[in-house]
Amino acid sequence: MSFKNLAVFFLYLISFQLFSQENLLTSFTIRPNLSKNANAVVRSSHVQIDLKSSSEMHILEKTIVTVLNKEGDDAINTYVHYDNNVNIKDLEVLVYNDFGSEIKKIKKKDFKDVSAVDGGTLYSDSRVKYLDYTPIGYPYTMVFTSEVVSTTTAFIQSFMPVNNYFLSVEKSSYQINFPTDLTIRSKEKNFLDFDLEKEELDGSISYNVKNIEAIKPESYAPAFFNMAPKILVTSNQFNLEGVQSHVENWNDFGKWMYHDLIKTTHDLPASTITMIQELVKDEPDDIAKAKKIYKYVQDKVRYISVQVGIGGWKPFNASEVDRLGYGDCKALTNYTMTLLKAVGIESNYTVVYAGDSQRDLEKDFAAMQGNHAILNIPTAQDDIWLECTSQKLPFGFIGDFTDDRDVLVISPDGGEIKHTKKYKVEDNLQTIKGNYSISNDGTLEANAIINSKGIQYDDKYWVETETERDLDKYYKKRWRYINDMSINNMAIENNKKDIEFIEHVDFKAANYTKVIGNRMLLTINALNRNIHVPDRYRNRKFPLKVNRGFKDIDEVEVALPSEYKVEALPKSVLIENKFGYYKTEILVKDESKLVYKREFKINDGEFPKEDYSGFRDFYKTVLKQDNAKIALIKK
Repeated sequence: MSFKNLAVFFLYLISFQLFSQENLLTSFTIRPNLSKNANAVVRSSHVQIDLKSSSEMHILEKTIVTVLNKEGDDAINTYVHYDNNVNIKDLEVLVYNDFGSEIKKIKKKDFKDVSAVDGGTLYSDSRVKYLDYTPIGYPYTMVFTSEVVSTTTAFIQSFMPVNNYFLSVEKSSYQINFPTDLTIRSKEKNFLDFDLEKEELDGSISYNVKNIEAIKPESYAPAFFNMAPKILVTSNQFNLEGVQSHVENWNDFGKWMYHDLIKTTHDLPASTITMIQELVKDEPDDIAKAKKIYKYVQDKVRYISVQVGIGGWKPFNASEVDRLGYGDCKALTNYTMTLLKAVGIESNYTVVYAGDSQRDLEKDFAAMQGNHAILNIPTAQDDIWLECTSQKLPFGFIGDFTDDRDVLVISPDGGEIKHTKKYKVEDNLQTIKGNYSISNDGTLEANAIINSKGIQYDDKYWVETETERDLDKYYKKRWRYINDMSINNMAIENNKKDIEFIEHVDFKAANYTKVIGNRMLLTINALNRNIHVPDRYRNRKFPLKVNRGFKDIDEVEVALPSEYKVEALPKSVLIENKFGYYKTEILVKDESKLVYKREFKINDGEFPKEDYSGFRDFYKTVLKQDNAKIALIKK
């Protein structure tokens, strides 16, 4: 190295040490164990929450993140939400290259400012300031600082040091300061594998954690929010946009929500009450009346999100929904409840975490939780759950959006944690009755009647409204293991009364079989072949979690080509284990017809990570057996 280059190198080292007090502004100082599997590394994160009173909260955040590659850009959460009750005092971003030199400074005025709504929201007073930054190279480091003041104290930010896969954390801290006349509750989750430091003083609680290595996602693992370290924090005394509350448990929470947010919204015009009573007067019982009212709501209103002021939690008045014909989940749930009340049927507004990952409300930690509202109708036999935002779902069917999870049911007497309907394996049933013929040139002509229930109904009912062209694509994708397919006929029946989805499909495919000399090889399972094998992991980290089981039962008659006869048939198969079972048999009806029977069942549940390879092997075996072939030979 020349003297000139050496001098430049030493000058760089000196300036680097001076510039980076804690060596956090470059990837050079990241420990190897934190770089492994990471797209980004949180070098330092600090959240400080100062509760001045039950109606004033200051939140200061400073985060330093080194982004290692393009996939790590999402780890930069450079945005702040605000509305009429949240004021942004400070907002700044500093960007550094990998040598620790500042390359960009973005102040509050340089952030983009947009309405924080999605396409389904008619109006909201919630806004967001965010940074739209395109990096010029990797790695780079970003320092994000924000300070906001809120008069709403119902939502106290949790301490969640790592919020995604492929993200490691060098150090993260959290502190909440509060007046001694406020009672702060907290709940620690998933910190067993981490060295969590906690300090509690009068009017202050602080947490620190270091060296959290990045994790990679795994198929069939528990949801991320069930595994990530997290500390929930709330105050017994809080303010929600002018509505004061004191809550210590879920019963208190439910009373507050009902009497302060919901009760006053149950207004309907006298004409609507008379109309709805007339509508159901001839129905034999309350369930029949509820079904008719649910259908009335589906036909009358549509879902549009409207969130103004306290609208994130308080429903619109039932009279407004009745007049306008639209509303969000809160408004439509409340409207349906008010109509049921008008005919003497008890129902309860319910708060839930919606989504297919089956997230529970924390049953031992009463606080503002949930992101959706549904309706509960208690009966002597079981609870009925209604999704009031859907114009398509059958009465009493909630599907994978809100099934099998703890929710908060709210009544005038208070709140109660209940569990929504769990669809058992036997409920999630698909049956196929079909037949197909094989011509002498190997062309397949098939007719299938597919009946789906439970979650398998949920997977398919939406195709009812698809165009013929989109349906054609849908079926070709479903049977993508068959080449050169052409759909001859498609007919769909959505039986909402029995909650069954019935499909009649006829199709044709040339060259389905393989001809070798005077022999023809025929894959017997044409209508429901498993092509899925779970991903392979050399060192599985997480337990095996199957959220929803299912069962398939197939019976298919096969007409053989006239010029061929059976030379060899696959043996019957029966596999039964903790993950489910698989069974096939082929019956010879006569020399030209066979009957293929198949059953495949997967159990739901959580299993140790050591069971994953066995689960994967089970699927591999099913795939192999579903590709079993019949050997035919020319007569």
